[in-house]
Amino acid sequence: MRYLILAMAILLCPAVSTQAQAQTQLSIGIGNRGVSLGFVMSTYPTLVRIPGYPVYYDPRADSNYFFYDGLYWVYQDDNWYSSTWYNGPWDLISPAYVPLFMLRVPVRYYRRPPAYFRGWRSDDAPRWGDHWGRDWERQRSGWDRWNRRSVPRAAPLPTYQRNYGGNRYPRQLDQQRSIESRSYRYQPREAVSRQILDQRRQGAESRDRQQQQQQQNERQRQQQDVRQQQQQRARQQQDVRQQQQQKARQQQDVRQQQQQRARQQQDVQQQQQQRARQQQSAQQQQQQKARQQQNIQQQQQQKARQQQRAQPAQTARGTANKSGKGRPDKNKDQKDNKDQQDNSKGGSGHP
Repeated sequence: MRYLILAMAILLCPAVSTQAQAQTQLSIGIGNRGVSLGFVMSTYPTLVRIPGYPVYYDPRADSNYFFYDGLYWVYQDDNWYSSTWYNGPWDLISPAYVPLFMLRVPVRYYRRPPAYFRGWRSDDAPRWGDHWGRDWERQRSGWDRWNRRSVPRAAPLPTYQRNYGGNRYPRQLDQQRSIESRSYRYQPREAVSRQILDQRRQGAESRDRQQQQQQQNERQRQQQDVRQQQQQRARQQQDVRQQQQQKARQQQDVRQQQQQRARQQQDVQQQQQQRARQQQSAQQQQQQKARQQQNIQQQQQQKARQQQRAQPAQTARGTANKSGKGRPDKNKDQKDNKDQQDNSKGGSGHP
């Protein structure tokens, strides 16, 4: 496993420049799901067995598209890619770990052969040693020699993938692995194929763990958000209670102010009533004084009349006295005195 990873890491550096030169022909993106090639297999491919080889190829594809040992293989821009599903995502495989029977496929079955294949015999395998150099040739020594009578059986095609096309195609490795475990029981024969499957399985398990951790973190965040929302609602409820209490205090203050104003108005009314009573009392006193003054004036007028009446009688008595007639005037004087007394009694409050 670690050799495969090391070889892939070594190969990535020259592969970047090769891919940059081929941007006009394909789009390569490296992400968590592996490498996405420029072509798209929208439906399950038409795979045909290569005579004498445990390898299938797609004669209708516009790419170097193969199936071997339970895996799909694509040769594009001097790189080998592998996947467990017909439309990827794809893993970049170092030339040092490409399975032997993939290297032995004759040139004629490459639907888009690279330019350096020209001049090579179509019934023979590509001259990988000439292309990848002596170091690779020494490392993969004997790759082009095998007993053609003891070719291993071809792996069964994963035809269950026909049911997954278009929008139904699983894009996530964990989804692909889950469907594979239910539908495809073949165990790879090649060590590199087993390593690729193990790597994908571990990647899927790692992503499962990561997703579980993310889900757990998400649940914790949601719980924290719920707690924060509850605390916020509690604060809001407390604020509402405080506002209600404040409003109640304000209403109580308003009622107290209204009561105070009512008392003040009552006091003002009482003061006004008191002033009115005082004014009425003053008026009554003034009226009483006026009546008293009127009585006094009446008494004074009555006295004045009495005096006026008394003056002629006195004048007459004086004249009588002078003429010798004093006795007959005595009774008249007594009668005048009696009338004066009666008038004085009637003027003292009995008009």
